[in-house]
Amino acid sequence: MFPEYDVLVIGAGHAGCEAAVAAANMGSKVLLITMNMQTIGQMSCNPAMGGVAKGQIVREIDALGGYSGIVSDKSMIQFRMLNRSKGPAMWSPRTQNDRVRFAEEWRMVLERTPNVDFWQEMVGVLVIKNGRVVGVNTALGLEIRGKSVVLTNGTFLNGKIHIGEKNFGGGRTAEKPATGLTEQLTKLGFESGRMKTGTPPRVDGRSLNYKRMTEQPGDENPGKFSFSNTNPLKTQASCWVTYTNTDVHEELKKGFDRSPMFQGRIQGIGPRYCPSIEDKINRFAQRDRHQIFVEPEGWNTIEVYVNGFSTSLPENIQYQALQKIEGFENVKMFRPGYAIEYDYFPPTQLKSTLETQLIDNLYFAGQINGTTGYEEAACQGLVAGINAHNKVHEKEPFTLKRSESYIGVLIDDLINKGTEEPYRMFTSRAEYRILLRQDNADLRLTELGNKIGLASDERLTRVNEKKNKISSCLSKLKSLKATPGEVNPVLQSVDTATIEEKGSLISLLKRTQIGFSEIRKINFEIENTFNQYEPEVLEQVEIMVKYEPYVEREQKLAHKLEGLEDFKIRSDFDYDRVKALSSEAREKLKKIKPETIGQMSRISGVSPADVSVLSVYLGR
Repeated sequence: MFPEYDVLVIGAGHAGCEAAVAAANMGSKVLLITMNMQTIGQMSCNPAMGGVAKGQIVREIDALGGYSGIVSDKSMIQFRMLNRSKGPAMWSPRTQNDRVRFAEEWRMVLERTPNVDFWQEMVGVLVIKNGRVVGVNTALGLEIRGKSVVLTNGTFLNGKIHIGEKNFGGGRTAEKPATGLTEQLTKLGFESGRMKTGTPPRVDGRSLNYKRMTEQPGDENPGKFSFSNTNPLKTQASCWVTYTNTDVHEELKKGFDRSPMFQGRIQGIGPRYCPSIEDKINRFAQRDRHQIFVEPEGWNTIEVYVNGFSTSLPENIQYQALQKIEGFENVKMFRPGYAIEYDYFPPTQLKSTLETQLIDNLYFAGQINGTTGYEEAACQGLVAGINAHNKVHEKEPFTLKRSESYIGVLIDDLINKGTEEPYRMFTSRAEYRILLRQDNADLRLTELGNKIGLASDERLTRVNEKKNKISSCLSKLKSLKATPGEVNPVLQSVDTATIEEKGSLISLLKRTQIGFSEIRKINFEIENTFNQYEPEVLEQVEIMVKYEPYVEREQKLAHKLEGLEDFKIRSDFDYDRVKALSSEAREKLKKIKPETIGQMSRISGVSPADVSVLSVYLGR
């Protein structure tokens, strides 16, 4: 019934979709197996993509040749660049999306990819021979052969949903859990754990009084995620902001004695940075209000997502508390919020390619690795799909360094440090964040994506043209000069010091108060010179000029540490032979099996002295 596939992808969420399309576009024959064909690419939680650090990840996925950015652009209803008041390393794109159109766009991407086949069914167990995965068995008893398998099970592995004192099996509301895989993997020697996440109630937008809330419109000139030719929005939908209050908190406290979280019925650890509303009230008792973002679910629906009100309290408590929120006095609830706990596998059991250490050709991506968020899942799926393809076609592994991308930071953190709570990305996790900006993701990664056969030649041509324009623009800034008579009126208009002699334009652009909008006011010739460049080129040049010393410093640091990354450690190295290693380091190194000295240096519990000892031992 089935041919042998190169790559079997289990699960069709954000990780599964990226894994399937990446492997297929690189030339593998792929089968995407999902329990429900109607929920491919579904936004299980909030209808939004990107945000702080997450937006950088989406742009990196796009630069490499993935599809999350394109799908987001085609389904967005609002675009905002967050943190514009801060430095460019903090600028983070975010889209509000039409939930139905997002999933529809993902399904169309997959269906238009010739090498992707589909099968709707639950996978029961993996088929493993001689330490290598060779296929899967389904709930119907079918055996499907595959040279590699990518597990992207999300919250479905033994998923349990909690609402007050009620609980029932489920991977998502109204969907059954996946059973059997955890039990098989733990018998094979994998360590597993439980995590928890949650979602807020959905409400009827017609029942809300928006006049009592603060409007949050999109950017005046909306951008987009993809570096391809997707169209920016011409019309945007607004979100709204309101707040809880002491009455809301008192209403919620009435249900604390029935809270599955407070009564110990939930064993999994929840996300630190996205706590439930009852957790916020409990942990931050001194605060008398918490922000609520009121987000539309799409263009053609009245359904609204109540961001900031994630809860697993009894449904009647949820409803009564919602009515106390300003603007929600007459609210109608579509369905209650709930908590869900599920199995995950600590990611220290993975290689940097996301292949498992115990079973060859088996890859994990997404929430199965302990992460939270669509963006974190999608980038893991992309890397796992690339490497599954490369492995079965005997090509070199694909990995990204911490100095190259947020994706590299995320995977490096996971495999070296592990995580005991849902991991989400922040800009503070990246030590090279001035290099890893959202605006230069294409300049950093598209050549890599093209080299592995993912990013198209057309994309690479576009990037090279952009690089040439940046170089040309910088040359003009260095060569063109202006007199005090031309420049000083412009400088005075932005309240910065005037000049006394003719100077280059690049020295002016280094000033905080001066941008290209001011440079072009100097004279007609200069205005015409820089009007020929696209806004994205001018933005890139301005950032490069203003932050040159900081960029150079990070580049030097990254280069200095590259030697450690290039120094390989054999996977079968016997650490017990190195008596000078600390006992903790030896224990951690035997478990994680770092691939390089650089990776070793980032493992918790491994000291600089341990790194030095092993470097000397290996002949560094």
